Parts: sequence; C-alpha cells; structure tokens
Amino acid sequence: MKKGTKLQPAPAPQANTQPAITVGLDLSDRNLHFCEIDADGEIIAESRIPLTAAALRKQFGGREKLRIALETGAQSGWVQRELQAMGHEVIVANARAVESIHGNRHKGDQRDARQLARLARVDPALLAPVQLRARQQQLDLLRIRVRALLVEMRTMLVNGVRGLAKQEGERVPSTTTDRFAARARQSLTGALREILEPLLAVTQKVSDCIEKSEEDLDKIAETKYPDTRWLRQVPGVGNLTALTFLLTIGDPTRFEHSRDIGPYLGLTPARRQSGDSDPQLRITKCGDRYLRKLLVQCAHHILGRWGKDSALRDWGLKHTGGSRSSKKRAIVAVARKLAVLLHRLWTTKEAYKPYPNQVMAA
Repeated sequence: MKKGTKLQPAPAPQANTQPAITVGLDLSDRNLHFCEIDADGEIIAESRIPLTAAALRKQFGGREKLRIALETGAQSGWVQRELQAMGHEVIVANARAVESIHGNRHKGDQRDARQLARLARVDPALLAPVQLRARQQQLDLLRIRVRALLVEMRTMLVNGVRGLAKQEGERVPSTTTDRFAARARQSLTGALREILEPLLAVTQKVSDCIEKSEEDLDKIAETKYPDTRWLRQVPGVGNLTALTFLLTIGDPTRFEHSRDIGPYLGLTPARRQSGDSDPQLRITKCGDRYLRKLLVQCAHHILGRWGKDSALRDWGLKHTGGSRSSKKRAIVAVARKLAVLLHRLWTTKEAYKPYPNQVMAA
C-alpha cells in the first residue's frame, strides 16, 4: 500500500466513555472463553461457556454497560448483534492486525481472551477495529455463497459422471453444464445410462437450483442494489461480480483512495524487504477469496479473445510476455486494476470510458 493511503477503520470509542469493566472474548466452534477485567486491569472473572445466544444472555444480559472485544471470525457477526442488543459496547478486532495474538507462539483461548480485554481497556485502536456488514447485506451475501456451493456440487457431479463413463469406454460429448444431464442421457448406452441416472437426476436438479438462484440474484441487484449498474458498465463484469463486489465492500467510503482496494482484497504482492534484499513474493491473498476469484475470472475475459478493446486490456496484453508465469502475473494485475476501476465507478457514478486518457485529451 502506498504512503498516504489507508483503510478507514471503524470509529474507536472515546476514552471518557470507557465502561468500568472490559471483557475479552475468544470464540471457538462450540464454546467461548471470556475474561473480565476492571478499570485497574485486574482480572475479576474468566471462564468458558457454550457459544449460544442463550448462554450469552445469561452471562452478559441485564448488566451495566460493558466494553467487549472479540476477533473477526465466522460467528463474530451474530455474537456482535446479540451483545449490542443487550446495550454493550462491542469492538470487533482485526485478527490479522493484532500481532500480539495472531503471531503469538503460545496461543491459547484463555491467553487470547486476556490479551483482547487488556488491549481494549488501554486503547481500542490497538485492535484495529473493523466494521462488520449490516444484517441484510450479510443475508444477501449468503445467497451468493449458496450459489457458489451449488456450482461446486454440479462440477463434482459432472466430473464424476464423465469419469465413470470412461471406465466403460464411453464419453459424454462436450456441452454446457446446464444441459449436461440431457446430453448424457442421449449419448450413453442403456445399461450405463440406467446406472448413472441417479447422478444425472441430481445434476439436473442442481442446475435448476442454480438457474433459480441466479434469477433471484438478478432481481436483488436490480431492486435493492441499483448501484450495480455502474459496475456492469465494464465489459466482462456481470450481475454476480457486481453484486458480490458491493456486498463484500459494504461501504465504499471505507477506503480513502480507490487504489486501497487492491491490498484489501489480497491482490498485491507481499513484501519482506531488509537492507539490499527485496525478494519478489506472491500476492497476500488476505481478502475475500470468492470475490478475488470472480475478479480473476473477469480478468481472463478481458484479456481473452472475446474481450473488448480498452486501456485495461491493452495494458494487460502488453505485460503478458511469453511465459506462463508472466501471463499469470498480468492476469492478477488486471484483476487488481479492475477492482480499483469498479470502486472508482461506484463512488463517482461516472460513465465507463474504455480509453479515459483519449477522452481527456479530446
């Protein structure tokens, strides 16, 4: 990330509003370990309880306002909502940014809960607090995750049918995945078709579910997130990528500059520079994996045979080089520039210009 650019953090609580008791929560799959400390930093209570809404209400409900710190994770969203509904101040720490916890060589639930509580008591900014998505945004993002799982299931089923058919010397002709079941029934012989029919039936059912899911996502993008139209101006960016981009980012004003979106999505190379040593490393991959995958797919389209002429395409083709590694680096770089472009279009709501420099010169 360049000097002078930064991701806008969640607002930290003011020191004069600090509650008398600070709590650190370390969440696991089924349980959580909590540690309560007073204003002097003395531990007054700590234990492990089940990670359920009822257990949270029993432990923290009906009490004076607490400052509670927990790390980002799969279940941090609903835990934050439950605790905020009880009137407590909740800080969600960036797990990667808290080196004293993430990089600790002697990690443990009890140790992590204590460290979270002490950092939150001294200065919440030390936790690099993040702002989680709104409830409705999270639910809409779950619809996208469901579609992604259905696509993975269909791919596994199609590959399984093809592999089993080859064992009997038969092959299913090339076809689109949504028509695979019908094409397989036509091409396979009677006995083999009868054996593989359960897999073909499930494949067709999954394809129907994917089609219904895509229709629902298109309707959601049109009615609830009209800003997706600014992103779909870019050739190769469809409803799925635009909607995933909006829901993953949540609030575009979180970023001071559009170029900050690259490091946030893990599309910039890691760096380990020391003295004269500055090795070339791979990208960090620290952002949302599914959105990064969609952006890379869009980059493949932009640089492919069906990609339309643009400054981004010309730049990518210029850097593809002759080797496979240089082509991969160019695809990732185009994905990063595409993310910056999408954020810019979202914030400015301008018309997409394939060659902006030529328009400015004209």
